[in-house]
Amino acid sequence: MSNQSNHHPCYNPFPPFRLPLSGIASDASSSIERISIITRGELAGAHGRRQLVQSLEAADDGVCTAVVSPRGYECREYEVKTQDGYILTMHRIPQGRGGGSAGKRQPVLLQHGVLSDGLTWLLNPPQQSLPFVLADNGFDVWITHGRGTRWSRRHESLKTSDTAYWAWSWDELASYDLPATVGFVFRKTGQKLHYVGHSMGTLTALSAFSEGKLVDKIKSAALLTPVAYLTSMTTTIGRAAASAFAGEMLGALGVAEFDPKGAVGTKFLESVCAMPGVNCYDLMASLTGPNCCLNDSTVDKYLKYELQPTSVRTLVHFSQTFRRGVITKYDHGSSTANMAAYGQSSPPEYHLSNIPHHLPLLLCYGGGDMLSDVKDVQLLLNDLSNHDAADKLVARLVKEYAHLDFVMGVNAKQVVYDGLIAFFDKHNSCTKGDEREINHISPYNKSYV
Repeated sequence: MSNQSNHHPCYNPFPPFRLPLSGIASDASSSIERISIITRGELAGAHGRRQLVQSLEAADDGVCTAVVSPRGYECREYEVKTQDGYILTMHRIPQGRGGGSAGKRQPVLLQHGVLSDGLTWLLNPPQQSLPFVLADNGFDVWITHGRGTRWSRRHESLKTSDTAYWAWSWDELASYDLPATVGFVFRKTGQKLHYVGHSMGTLTALSAFSEGKLVDKIKSAALLTPVAYLTSMTTTIGRAAASAFAGEMLGALGVAEFDPKGAVGTKFLESVCAMPGVNCYDLMASLTGPNCCLNDSTVDKYLKYELQPTSVRTLVHFSQTFRRGVITKYDHGSSTANMAAYGQSSPPEYHLSNIPHHLPLLLCYGGGDMLSDVKDVQLLLNDLSNHDAADKLVARLVKEYAHLDFVMGVNAKQVVYDGLIAFFDKHNSCTKGDEREINHISPYNKSYV
């Protein structure tokens, strides 16, 4: 392949997905804005790492003060209220460390997965962390923090001690949180945005897209470790908990919040780890798979500062998906309750094949991932097989990667992020003619570690 092809404006770094033969919402949310813009010199080396740890221990400092600004990047903080009253914090890195040229920058929204918040994208050094990499490559980066996590625990009328505060599953994240955050960025920037989701952040996006939500505001979506079907997941902790109806038992005991570092969460994990065949000696590997490329200090920071609460109902919803093999809305446990919620006795199914075929999707998944198993990703790809053209659905398997390598891997920039940026750039500028021309360019065959 010639160098000229490499620099084509619509050059595709990933080979097009080929399916094996075998196999628009209104912006009803209101927004509150609080901006803090702080820029400081880069804190380098061991001193910088110590400063990061000290800042993280003072959680009230916030992401801008604790993590982003000390690394020399401009940082802004916003609050967005969802239609059902939750007040979410978002952080924005509007430009790279060097500033950059004037003019509009393409917005990108990053949505984290379950039991974490937006900090999970920022634990590595800037040259290895996706938000900083995107900002340094000319993007306007927005980082979300889901309801119930450290910086998004407020509600217009409820307290976190109220059971009603936690009466949601990932259905509500797709129906309320994503429309609120995506809509806010769309209105604030006046542009359609690119979307990056990890783990549950892919499931909520796919669910919303399948119902026609957000697609009028999204240019393309990159789904890292896409979670949809869960039948083939191999994590012993997840399978044991789901099979034992452990989440349902917590709910029956009146527990609404699941805090993995709290007393209930600790007791829950102890009980699951005591089940036959479950080995929790390496808890992270037992849950996510053998991540190949994580820095030990990043893992320590993740386990100490990043595990975040979620609702028990979210865990139950995942268990339902695992046991039934289909993706539906939350089952309230009785025909009467489901009828009240949905107007039918059983929860409606999400039909992922309804995702608009023109929406560009990039799926990156790992051969060692025990949550997003390759066989389950194939089921998802089957649902998406009618996408308009090869360049509108791109799938890439990174054999050595597991669930967290895509967010915290020390080599993720070279393995994943460079191609992700090229995918976004392609769908920033391509015309119909460009899309036809790209089909005559041999795909880049990247070698993975």
